[in-house]
Amino acid sequence: MVAKITIPKSIEAALNYNEKKVQKGNAVCLHAANYLKDAKQMNFYQKLVGFERLNSLNERATTKTLHVSLNFASSEKLSENKLQHIANEYMQKIGFGEQPYLVYKHEDAGHPHIHIVSTTIKSDGSRINTHNIGRNQSEKARKEIEQTYGLVKAERQQQLRSPGIKPVDVQKVVYGKDETKRSISNVVGVVFSQYKFASLPEFNAALKQFNVVADRGKEEGKIYKNRGLVYRILDATGNKVGVPIKASSISCKPILYNLEKKFTANETAKESLKPFVKIKLDDCLSQSPSTMKELVEYLKQKNIYTLLRQNAEGRLYGITFVDNQNKVVFNGSDLGKGYSAVALQSRLATPNEKSQTQDETKGSGSGGFVQKEMVQQKQQGKTIPVTTKTESLLDVLLSTKEQYENTPYSLLKKKRKKKKPNL
Repeated sequence: MVAKITIPKSIEAALNYNEKKVQKGNAVCLHAANYLKDAKQMNFYQKLVGFERLNSLNERATTKTLHVSLNFASSEKLSENKLQHIANEYMQKIGFGEQPYLVYKHEDAGHPHIHIVSTTIKSDGSRINTHNIGRNQSEKARKEIEQTYGLVKAERQQQLRSPGIKPVDVQKVVYGKDETKRSISNVVGVVFSQYKFASLPEFNAALKQFNVVADRGKEEGKIYKNRGLVYRILDATGNKVGVPIKASSISCKPILYNLEKKFTANETAKESLKPFVKIKLDDCLSQSPSTMKELVEYLKQKNIYTLLRQNAEGRLYGITFVDNQNKVVFNGSDLGKGYSAVALQSRLATPNEKSQTQDETKGSGSGGFVQKEMVQQKQQGKTIPVTTKTESLLDVLLSTKEQYENTPYSLLKKKRKKKKPNL
């Protein structure tokens, strides 16, 4: 069983998401816990009032909603009664057993899963702490329920949901159009139909790990102006090689128009997977990687492909994560400020870097003091010591050594010439 927790901005958003599924016949509300009426006896507004009554008791809290999805292996056939029992036990174990919550069974995916909507505000107005609830309470509850009900473990489910796509062998296909089209079609077909992406760059992030890219061409070109799209093979250095294949010639029709429809639909679908990706990132960061390369390797072990976006000078300005187990793509900044390229680089920087002053004192035989460079300048016949940039102005002012400065000629006292004695 895979448990995923999100904290939506409002209870209306979470409730709307599930109720619309019910209206379309893709879901059913199984249970209303701690309500005065059964789920089937309430309409949308009656369900909403049950949450808003508690939410009104705490005006300071900015997040008051909990949205959980419990996902089971496609091989598991679970009755509605068992799903309800699992939901009740899970909510009890994570500390929401006394809260009002609604349980929805969704039927629009290839595997059985339920959604649970609740509020974090208790009857006394206090808020249930949800910090790290996914990693702590939820993980413990998930493992205990797997054991109790004999469910397929989350780790096994993730293995079963791995992509299973072989990267295009560039050397074999770049010289033949038929072989190129077959290889590209195999990759594009799976990514287009199974992955959740919300933009063309995100779609390409998933494709690039398999040596394929969707190309609109140059903005001034005919393909771009006509909203066309071709697919190309990438070599080891990221260069486009081989024969371009038109999107319209691929059986799943991954043309720009169809991609844009997916962008819109996937915006909402991605939200439920965001916490799962963040947990993986947090786990990798907890291992204290010292470089971005090391972090990328840790993520690779968790089946996450990392695309680093760099400018012409090699400076990192963006980062994209492709979770191949959950088949979802996220830009780092979309996961939160702490996961942007800039924030991650700052976090990976060596925290105990020594100051330039300390570095320059190494090898000094004068008790660690910065040595002064002597620059020979002719200024009133004096040699002037010039301090290095690491020496502060205060050090210079307090120095016991003589310091000479240019004095305006008008302020200089004229020396009287001694009269020569008359001989």
